[in-house]
Amino acid sequence: MHDERFPGLHRRGFLAATGAASLGALALTGCGSGSGSDSGEDIGGEGDGKPTKGGRLRAAFAGGGASETLDPHLANLFADAARAKALYDKLADYGADLSAQPRLAEKWEANRTLDRWQVTLRKATFHDGKPVTAADVLYSYRRIADPKQAFRAKASLEPIDLDASRATGERSIEFVLKRPTAEFPNVLAAFGAYVVPENAGGSGDFDKKPIGSGPFRFVSFAPGRSAVFRRNDDYWEGAPHLDELEFVVANEESARVNALLGGQVEYAHELNPATARAHEGKGQIEIVRLRGSAMQGFAMKTDRAPFDDRRVREALFLIADRKELVDGALSGAGVIGNDLFGKGYEYYADGLPQREQDLDKARALLKQAGAENLKVTLDTSAVAAGFTEAASIFRDQAKKAGVTIDVKMGSKDSYWADILESGTLCCYRSGAMPIEAHISQRLLTDSTTNATKWKHKDFDALYQQAQSTRDKTERAALYERMQRRLYTEGGFLIWGFADWILGTARKVKGVSAKAPANTLDWARFDKVWLA
Repeated sequence: MHDERFPGLHRRGFLAATGAASLGALALTGCGSGSGSDSGEDIGGEGDGKPTKGGRLRAAFAGGGASETLDPHLANLFADAARAKALYDKLADYGADLSAQPRLAEKWEANRTLDRWQVTLRKATFHDGKPVTAADVLYSYRRIADPKQAFRAKASLEPIDLDASRATGERSIEFVLKRPTAEFPNVLAAFGAYVVPENAGGSGDFDKKPIGSGPFRFVSFAPGRSAVFRRNDDYWEGAPHLDELEFVVANEESARVNALLGGQVEYAHELNPATARAHEGKGQIEIVRLRGSAMQGFAMKTDRAPFDDRRVREALFLIADRKELVDGALSGAGVIGNDLFGKGYEYYADGLPQREQDLDKARALLKQAGAENLKVTLDTSAVAAGFTEAASIFRDQAKKAGVTIDVKMGSKDSYWADILESGTLCCYRSGAMPIEAHISQRLLTDSTTNATKWKHKDFDALYQQAQSTRDKTERAALYERMQRRLYTEGGFLIWGFADWILGTARKVKGVSAKAPANTLDWARFDKVWLA
């Protein structure tokens, strides 16, 4: 099932899945601050903070039961993604600002027309000692693109003509693209686009003896229970500090917290607001907040009444009290939004004035549009934490402007599929992805997850122009033009960005507090040590 929390099943996007363990199940987290994580610094300890070698870190994640696999191209859950990151590498990955950072790719260079890219691999070896080559990369990408398979990164690799792309040397590849793509490095960083050895993937290869080029080597795997990995001393970026890393499956948040408090694990993924509030600053465990991990908003369908009138959309922008929504629906664990995706990310248009509630202006706009006594249905569901709370808060805010909102509860199982086509207004959220990917997936006429039905040929043309523009400053100016238009008349009312919360034992050091969930430095266990 396609999940709009973290789109990516159809085009570039965040890993997605259903269920509490999914990358979509973003806990919308507690308030306050007590650990060092608010500073944006890595969580360090007393003393000089020099990394120490040794020990086993046990990390508790929600899991996927007996059907779990270590096949990195099938990574669906946060647990899958963290395990894949420990065993494998990608050519690039997303930095904290969602820009593509080189990983197995040492460098990349485009031709003049941006439709051919030369990628040079760094010197790296797989766990069996064999070098990582261009043939391995092409094999991995062709495996992902197999039309008979449903691999996570397939849609992300769509711009590449894999039949025409070729190895130009042992460590160099010429990628031939179907069209100019200035942001091609985002494709290399795509979620799930891991490099595996040529011809890997035979019967049980990945679950019995997976061989990657990542910082840890495989020891054992019991689906739905645990996975144990050992330090790879030959890792290209330097050996991890830890001797061993164990992933423990604990589906209930309470089980993860109790295991952390009881000393059975040292790292607990995905904590909720009450837990954060109860333990932050108390000294027993560390609470780490990953800022900007999830966009929160409402999606208005711009192709149907009443939201086919831009004055009505602008009125809703002006009805929202963003601080009240962040405080009430996210328990204060987040920051207010400004009706644009990607606050803090590369290319974000941060020069636009922060939109404030203005009920008088909202009423005047509705009157101009002949919609003084507007009645509208808001679709929501318990599919994501904070959704039902946000719907109630917004209903009360709208009442003050004379707008009647009827909140309709949808099925947790079909919500994301239902809201793509039906209804006029719905609760919506998304995980981290580049702003360019958000535009290509959700805001172009042919985007498969276009929840606001924003379809404008001139807007599509600006996106294509940006993708054909070599100069980064000129490209940034085009993205800003597109965002200004969305800010003025778009269909996304983006009221906030939620934190993602982790808990660690006090002796755990080196956990990044700067990286939104599922970027390069999230679950980066090769950089963590036990003090």
